[in-house]
Amino acid sequence: MEMDFEKILGKCGDCHRYQYMLMALYGFLMFVVSRHYFAQNVIGFVPDHWCYHEQLANRSFEQIAAIYSQFENPSCTRLASIDPDGGNATASSEACNRWIYNYDFGFRSMNAELNWVCDAAYKARVGQSLFFVGSMCGTLIFGLLGDTMGRIKAMILANWCGILGDTATIFAQSLATFSVSRFVSGLAAEANGYLMYILVLEYVSPAMRNVGLNIIMTLFYSLGMISASWQAVWVGEWRTFMAWSALPPLLVTFFYFLVQESAQWLVTRHDIDGAVRRLKRVANFNRREVSEEDFEQFRIHCKGQESASSRHSMQTQSKLMDALKTPRLRNRMIYVLVVFTIITLCYNTMSRNVEGLGISPFIMFTLFALTLPPSGLFQAQAQKSVGRKFTAVSSMVATGLMTAACGILLTFWQQPSALLLVALILASRFGISVCTGSTMQISAELVPTCVRSGMLAVAHVSGAAFSFLSPFILHLDAYFRAASSIIICLLLCVSAWMCLLMPETRNKKLPMSLAEGEQFGKGERMFDFLRRPKRNGDDVDLSAETNQKLMPE
Repeated sequence: MEMDFEKILGKCGDCHRYQYMLMALYGFLMFVVSRHYFAQNVIGFVPDHWCYHEQLANRSFEQIAAIYSQFENPSCTRLASIDPDGGNATASSEACNRWIYNYDFGFRSMNAELNWVCDAAYKARVGQSLFFVGSMCGTLIFGLLGDTMGRIKAMILANWCGILGDTATIFAQSLATFSVSRFVSGLAAEANGYLMYILVLEYVSPAMRNVGLNIIMTLFYSLGMISASWQAVWVGEWRTFMAWSALPPLLVTFFYFLVQESAQWLVTRHDIDGAVRRLKRVANFNRREVSEEDFEQFRIHCKGQESASSRHSMQTQSKLMDALKTPRLRNRMIYVLVVFTIITLCYNTMSRNVEGLGISPFIMFTLFALTLPPSGLFQAQAQKSVGRKFTAVSSMVATGLMTAACGILLTFWQQPSALLLVALILASRFGISVCTGSTMQISAELVPTCVRSGMLAVAHVSGAAFSFLSPFILHLDAYFRAASSIIICLLLCVSAWMCLLMPETRNKKLPMSLAEGEQFGKGERMFDFLRRPKRNGDDVDLSAETNQKLMPE
């Protein structure tokens, strides 16, 4: 009997103690990633502020706001004189050099402490921009390293960039030091999270990939958002908050001693003995008895895949650029790239569309976080019942139509209640969270193991790069209130159509090599996913001739 990777992993255990440990560690990492990512927002909160005047010293914030309401730019207008009753005030031509802050829940943010407001407000924006530039660079660099040096090593290197960047931020006093520290911190913003996602995906059963990954990711990501918000309130100022945020990632280093390198990836790198060693450790951890004969059959199977060409040629095959030479796989990877980019753009656009609600950002963070666990549970159950493709397509169409309907409703209802606005925003966040999770999973499952890390890195970078359009899309609302909602609806419908062109992955053996990726889903039509799936419908036999045909020249 042929012993491929899926079968030998099943014998070693693909839903046992080791996999549960992986899920727990992945949950902890999602907690760390969430805190790291949203710390950028928390330290940059700008409280209500007004220029300082000695006659305002004993007045309440409500009285100060009323006095400054006479002026066009109340936060940055310096006063020359104020009547005793506060009914009249005159502006000074001098610029502000001191401010009165109404701290939200008493939290003193970086912008408030360094007075990066008014004419100096650009400094915080520069640092935040470099954080996202670092995120794009780190995602690409560590993603490619994940396919060359291994998932674990790349993840830990990325995590240490986040630790060093956050620690350096604590001591930042100038724009230059703040920008450099935020760039270094940004290198880890997404890289360590999706590298661990790939590693877990390559060691667990399809059932755990669906339910476990989605629920664990959304639950702990939500807990990270909530803890970041309210720990900031608890500690009261941003430097102490950043010190607390830099501590949990230190524990991620110990993953190196707990988590086995991806055996699938080692097979694609032709380190069969290394893959067998990792699988034996997994079997031992799971207390499973696997005979040497089974491992020998696995070695024979892997060497049979290599026999179609020389070791050097197979190493060349494992590079991302060579995937573009395979016609069917190339088209599928283009679809993955476009869909991932669109969903990321829509997610960031909808996340930023929260201005003018008059609600504390700490409370909004908490409300947004509370939509994540239900969306992960819904996604997992939907994918289990109707498959990855149906879940992705239907969630994109439904979220798009709901977003457009909300935009049109708000166009004709000029002054809706804040409660209604929050309800609509939370509903949209629920929908786009389902879209994002389903897109992430189907993208990871469609890309072959040998180029999975690099391809997902490119997709993340593309999504982050195109997200710079989100402020401009939102700006169109100034001309027509529903403009951004309609654009998001159209984008989501386009991504749904492209998902229809991709094959279903539920109950199918995922591709490891480019040859398997080229054959994956062959003969499947656009709407075949609506039929009841067959359990073993995708177990294709890749002959030596097929492998040779797919070899790059």
